[in-house]
Amino acid sequence: MKKQKLVILGGGESGVGTALLGKANGYAVFVSDKGKIKEKYKQVLIHNAIEWEEEQHTEDKIFEADIVMKSPGIPEKVAIVKALIDKGVPVISEIEFACQFTDATIVAITGSNGKTTTSMLTHHVLKQEIDVGLAGNIGDSFAKQVLEHNYKNYVLEISSFQLDGCINFKPNIAVITNIVPDHLDRYDYKFDNYIASKFKITQNQTKEDYLIYDADDEVILQYINNNNIQATLLPFSLTKTIENGAYLDQDNIIITIDNNQIIMPTKNIALEGKHNTKNAMAASTVAHLLQIRKQTIRESLENFQGVEHRLENVLKINKVQYINDSKATNVNATYFALDSMESPTVWIVGGVDKGNNYQELYPFINEKVKAIICLGVDNEKLLASFGKMVDVIVETQFMSEAVKIAYKLAEAGDSVLLSPACASFDLFENYEDRGRQFKEAVRNL
Repeated sequence: MKKQKLVILGGGESGVGTALLGKANGYAVFVSDKGKIKEKYKQVLIHNAIEWEEEQHTEDKIFEADIVMKSPGIPEKVAIVKALIDKGVPVISEIEFACQFTDATIVAITGSNGKTTTSMLTHHVLKQEIDVGLAGNIGDSFAKQVLEHNYKNYVLEISSFQLDGCINFKPNIAVITNIVPDHLDRYDYKFDNYIASKFKITQNQTKEDYLIYDADDEVILQYINNNNIQATLLPFSLTKTIENGAYLDQDNIIITIDNNQIIMPTKNIALEGKHNTKNAMAASTVAHLLQIRKQTIRESLENFQGVEHRLENVLKINKVQYINDSKATNVNATYFALDSMESPTVWIVGGVDKGNNYQELYPFINEKVKAIICLGVDNEKLLASFGKMVDVIVETQFMSEAVKIAYKLAEAGDSVLLSPACASFDLFENYEDRGRQFKEAVRNL
């Protein structure tokens, strides 16, 4: 019998992980990357005798595929992907490919913001008592973990791009943290397309499965009210009383699932801010479902260290606090960052605009922001949006220069906040690279 041919577009973390899992399960595997493949991934492919190419897509080889796994970074609109779909070849994501090779309990977490923090926090709580891997948009690839570790449980952080490539994926527990306009350049600039993409996380769930979501998010509520969702719903809220799910009562999170109630005090939660109370509610609800002890949940919430590049305090210099929020790649994430500022702020913003609407930030600009530093190749929209609102607005294309300007503008008691509200690909490799450059520049002051 001829081996099924698995073609992988993109030789990064998810691509190479899928290649290894595919080979182990008897597929003939070919990896093709239009760019350069990083040396560490090349070595893995060579060591495992997996065929690969870089800086090109050889169409004859790709069109022999029985199934194609594409990296989430490659849009559906790319010619080769369109051609494969037209030919009737299934084009799927790593999550879809790998989930068929594991019987683990899967917790899948998506949302425009908060999904990384919620995923890391959930994993942090669960790992105290059960065997659990953390994968998806984060850490080692899911496919590779299924091959090498075969955990009994997984927490997966999943982007809309990964969900777009899911057909049969069915998590036992799904979490949607929130939905705000993001990545609209990939969704024909239609918010509805992006919303539908996020809700693919629950498309195959049955009433035996759970959907945990923010009941204060109008976009989510509207979708749930207008569509037939099969999963058992467990909402969380800061403002409403919830019978089945989680809510805030003064300083306590109350979680009820099938009349089984636990109460978690919020006063010692390590992560501050309203949005983090929500992240804690989502993580605690998952933990309660998986029968983690209350004491363990409470201790884990109190000792969780947080996520690098997400409102990370870097240094205090001359009584000025420097804060790295490079992970804020959309307006809503920056909204949370500015909302949490309690001192006059010098704000570093900019990058690749994904169809952003900056209006919701206006109240904070008037109230908290004393100067704006635009860090991007094209800052026109930022200048047009904020130019008349602050006395000082400057442009630069170098992180080191942005930090030096901030140093001159900030006075004792102020904060300097890197919260770009944009993608990083114009001047940096990714948001991690941008955050690290910021921290390095601050340490060099």
